[in-house]
Amino acid sequence: MNLDKILAISGKPGLYVLKVQTRTGFVAESLTDGKKITVNLKSNVSLLSEISIYTYEGEKPLTEVMQKIAAKENKGQAISHKEDNATLSAYFKEILPEYDEERVYPSDIKKVLNWYNTLQAKGLVTDLAPAPAETAEEVPAVEEKAPAKKAPAKKAKAKKEE
Repeated sequence: MNLDKILAISGKPGLYVLKVQTRTGFVAESLTDGKKITVNLKSNVSLLSEISIYTYEGEKPLTEVMQKIAAKENKGQAISHKEDNATLSAYFKEILPEYDEERVYPSDIKKVLNWYNTLQAKGLVTDLAPAPAETAEEVPAVEEKAPAKKAPAKKAKAKKEE
């Protein structure tokens, strides 16, 4: 499962695939309906490959968590993210017994399961291979969230007063 070009965009539902990087941002395509949107660099964007889940031993990359879900479900659909919180917590405990229950909220579990089911429905849950190294070059440009620096304004020459 290669999550290097899969994005979660704050304020936008669902997941997106990075298509083209532009000077002012990038173009992403929705996994749900296939519509393309432009996203500027000011938007809060997360690459799924950069997300981790808190555990008592440290942090576990989302890719590994999704691999465990895929192994448990034999690459099929996981339980619905709309289940009650107790059911979701019990399910997540089976997948990742060492997850930090105080720092991983039910809303986080819902997101992970929703994302997994979305990827599975699109056929992106495959034999889980590590990400190719060539896409790593594009990651820093997408992660930039600060607006581009403007060129300094030209100062008008002040008239000399005598």
